[in-house]
Amino acid sequence: MGGWIWWVIPAVLIGVGRGSESVRRALKTRHKRKLELLKAAEAQQLVLLAANQPPEPVCGCTHHLAKHDSSGKCHETVEAPTAWDAERKPLRYEAKPCNCQQYIGPEPLGLVYAPKIVDPR
Repeated sequence: MGGWIWWVIPAVLIGVGRGSESVRRALKTRHKRKLELLKAAEAQQLVLLAANQPPEPVCGCTHHLAKHDSSGKCHETVEAPTAWDAERKPLRYEAKPCNCQQYIGPEPLGLVYAPKIVDPR
């Protein structure tokens, strides 16, 4: 009985070590896949939330509709370059009125007036 037991003990220890490494690797892979699924679900939720939002009334000059008057002229100031270096990179900026002449963004829905059909008297 004494000779074969010394071969069984190392074989069992090596087998358990390899098995635990296999389990550890499988759990790590499962964890990575679970994180990827959570990130994908979060990205999908953000896309759905963004799809349900109405379009922002932003003009081509990147200013909001609130910065334009009723005729469409923009009343916001922008930073315009006034001096350049030898490589044509702007050195100084100056505040100037926006050159946008007309609002071109999406038109927000107006108020709808519907007269009552039945006289309430």
